[in-house]
Amino acid sequence: MAPAIAQLATAGVQALRPYAPGKPLTELEREYGITDAVKLASNENPLGPGPRVLEAVRGGFDELARYPDGNGFALKAALAEKHAVPTEAITLGNGSNDVLELVARAFLSPATSAVYSAHAFAVYPLVTQAIGARANVAAAHDGNDGPRFGHNLEAMHAAIDADTRVVFIANPNNPTGTWLDRAALQRFVTAVPDHVIVVIDEAYFEYVDEAEYPDSMEWIPDFPNLLVTRTFSKAYGLASLRVGYGVSQPGLADVLNRVRQPFNVNSFAQLAAVAALQDAAHLQESVQVNHSGMQQLLEGVEAMQLPYIPSVGNFLSVDVGRDPGAVYEALLREGVIVRPVDNYGMPGYLRVSVGLPDENRRFLLALEKVLAA
Repeated sequence: MAPAIAQLATAGVQALRPYAPGKPLTELEREYGITDAVKLASNENPLGPGPRVLEAVRGGFDELARYPDGNGFALKAALAEKHAVPTEAITLGNGSNDVLELVARAFLSPATSAVYSAHAFAVYPLVTQAIGARANVAAAHDGNDGPRFGHNLEAMHAAIDADTRVVFIANPNNPTGTWLDRAALQRFVTAVPDHVIVVIDEAYFEYVDEAEYPDSMEWIPDFPNLLVTRTFSKAYGLASLRVGYGVSQPGLADVLNRVRQPFNVNSFAQLAAVAALQDAAHLQESVQVNHSGMQQLLEGVEAMQLPYIPSVGNFLSVDVGRDPGAVYEALLREGVIVRPVDNYGMPGYLRVSVGLPDENRRFLLALEKVLAA
């Protein structure tokens, strides 16, 4: 008797649970027979891309039959200028998730381990387990000597073993929105052994407005084992195009580019990312909309006396005080899509992305109605 197909996969893949994306608007409206639904589930920029991006993408259709620039010359040049690094220090990815997977493919194996925090971004365990590496999951803060659910750097350092090759750090973290200050994070990076790659995931970097929040790229000249990843999917509004990047010393970038697929970032994504970097006004507006939208959400959940995790990203995780799955389902019937985060070990919480004022108001009214029922 032939084995089940799944049994032919590697042990790590057999045990994986696929990443569960947010429910699309069209599926919700079709399934529930509703219209005018709002999606606040995937931490997207509610403004979308700026006008320069739209113009650049329209201009790319003439080259639709051509392969993308496999080296991403123009985008690397723009990023190199922005961050004052050589182009050889940059690794392009199909979203920053892609760069995280490149790290796992290049440095992890069934004989090694990776370290990350409890409640951290779901891609870290996915790429670790897919390779078959061991996951050393560090306990997060319990709220006594650090923000509840936040990364505990002491616990993470203690979890590093002789066979550890990668440490993943999200700053700020999704889905908690917690963050690490400059002094603490720099001490941690300095203390990590040279044989361990430190990945600082800064997908929400542009949204953070805290005096002690670090720009980790400033440390790259001092640490050959440091990689900082960022994305155009959030503040720049290019989520559908999937373009992200990593910055490191050229030696580390060279290793990652050995396993990177040559056309992993498509032509439209490259054009859009270059244009987005040139549109500082749209980025500033996006950040301002997020700031005011976050205030709107905070005032709303505080009026309902609901606990939440203070967030510096473009999302807020709220403790709804009851079965979050039932609240999520009831919100869907009200035409509002948010994100359950029980798979992150956060029972009772739902995550909502910051939207436009009317979208935020729609969510708050729907939540109040659902909880009252």
